[in-house]
Amino acid sequence: MANPILVEITRGDHVESVHRGAVAIANAKGEIVFSLGDIETPTFPRSSLKMVQALPLVESGAADAFGLSDEEIALACASHSGEPMHTTRVAKWLEKIGCTEHDLACGAHPSRVEAVNEAMIRAGEKPTRIFNNCSGKHTGFLTVCRHWDIATKGYELHDHPLQVAIAKALGELAEIEGELPYGIDGCVAPAFALPTSAFAHVLAKYADPSGQPMQRGAAMKHIVAAMIAHPDLVAGTGRSDTILMRAANGRAATKTGAEAYYAAIVPEAGLGVALKIDDGAGRAAETAIAAILDKLGVLTDDKAAHEIIRAPILNTRGKIVGERRPAKALAEAAIEVI
Repeated sequence: MANPILVEITRGDHVESVHRGAVAIANAKGEIVFSLGDIETPTFPRSSLKMVQALPLVESGAADAFGLSDEEIALACASHSGEPMHTTRVAKWLEKIGCTEHDLACGAHPSRVEAVNEAMIRAGEKPTRIFNNCSGKHTGFLTVCRHWDIATKGYELHDHPLQVAIAKALGELAEIEGELPYGIDGCVAPAFALPTSAFAHVLAKYADPSGQPMQRGAAMKHIVAAMIAHPDLVAGTGRSDTILMRAANGRAATKTGAEAYYAAIVPEAGLGVALKIDDGAGRAAETAIAAILDKLGVLTDDKAAHEIIRAPILNTRGKIVGERRPAKALAEAAIEVI
């Protein structure tokens, strides 16, 4: 059966477009406390997985060995906008571990911020690999390699010891035996796939790591705290993760992923939220995760956050002509408020 419609787009009084998807909310005990749609077919969390990809960086002691701050831990989990607050920090971090941007396996792409791009064009500058939205994650990968004294070249390959360690940690947290299916992400690192239900369980363990071995649990708690403390570094100016984490006021960490995946970690309730929009529309994933966080009672009355839940559709003269909003299946869902 088709997944339920989670988000709809209106024009005037009529629904113009719809977005179907699946949602799973889990607790650290391994229970699914809420779900909509097919949560068992494996999907790719994409960048929503970065909290797990950053786990070896903290758990191994590499972050402490190189004196990394919470800002750098947040960047290791980031899909950043390529603003100066991101690129300058990544450049300094690379220097700290004895690497350069040429050691990054990810490709270069422009900043997400138009003003930054325009300034670079005027100055005759071209974006480097540091501008890649995943450059913080990749610098974290390089840091672990330096700490383990293993080859940095080829660190992005599926069979490299670092990627093997990440896959092992993900499998353990998801309680999945055997090799996880994978593809190659846009940043060239492996992108692992698993059921939405299983990833919700992983996220719930980040929310409540008390059942994990001491070193791993401490690392997971540290990663979540760094994200919550630095939402602007996890995303960027005006981005949904920045807006939602600020509106949650320390009560939740969120992480978007390509092709309309979204993850949330709610420590005070010990809950993990994973969702995937079928058609890959990021706009729908943003509305769905914001609506769920609102139902969980973790969002303040922040105007920008609530405009993600019910986002106005404007014409070229700035007049409201419709809206993006939760559809009935999500709007009427009985999700327990904290």
